Amino acid sequence: MAAGSSETGIASPLEVITASPIALALAVICRQAAEHDVQGIVVGWPLNMDDSEGPQGKLCRKIACDLAKLTDMDVRLWDERLSSFAADQALAGQLTRKKKKQWQDALAAATILQDFFAGDGPATAPKPQDVKD
Repeated sequence: MAAGSSETGIASPLEVITASPIALALAVICRQAAEHDVQGIVVGWPLNMDDSEGPQGKLCRKIACDLAKLTDMDVRLWDERLSSFAADQALAGQLTRKKKKQWQDALAAATILQDFFAGDGPATAPKPQDVKD
């Protein structure tokens, strides 16, 4: 999870959220959103390299729909391809494998959010409920 500002385009990692159970993950995201007084939520959308949506992408879209209902906020999907690679490159040679994996996820979240800001995500990113199967 990361937080940032669309005004500055800067995002910072906050924490790694365990995805299971999903209800707990959603509760943590809702709590963090309230604590940081966010205006919207960006969910990383793992598309395939051919732009198709696989099972993991569909799951993330469902979670994004659930977040929109739970928070009544503007929730957007953003292509997360290569975000883990970018985070891995940033951490190369700095940490043990276990610590690296933990920070990789947090940095990937910040990368996704920064890409969202740089790519005019607020105007162009789809809302999960608008994506058709």
